Amino acid sequence: MKIAIEDLLSSRGRIKILKELAESTELNISELCRRVNLNHSSTKSHLKVLVASGLIEEKKYGRFGRIKIYRYRIEDLRARSLRSLFDLWES
Repeated sequence: MKIAIEDLLSSRGRIKILKELAESTELNISELCRRVNLNHSSTKSHLKVLVASGLIEEKKYGRFGRIKIYRYRIEDLRARSLRSLFDLWES
């Protein structure tokens, strides 16, 4: 599913999640919620859009695949470019 950049970046929550994952590379949803100060439901809905965009990937761990880890897809050119933008903006 193709997501327009204005839709992707129209949410402060999604930007916070993107920035955190770009810096941390991988996090489980509970830790991500804590770091970006969003509730589980909001974080989960933002992650759904980010996964659909191809910038984030969901990995399942644990005996029954119940632990979900979200990974920033640095191999994606758009993800690398966004991380560079975040780095430039913060410097």
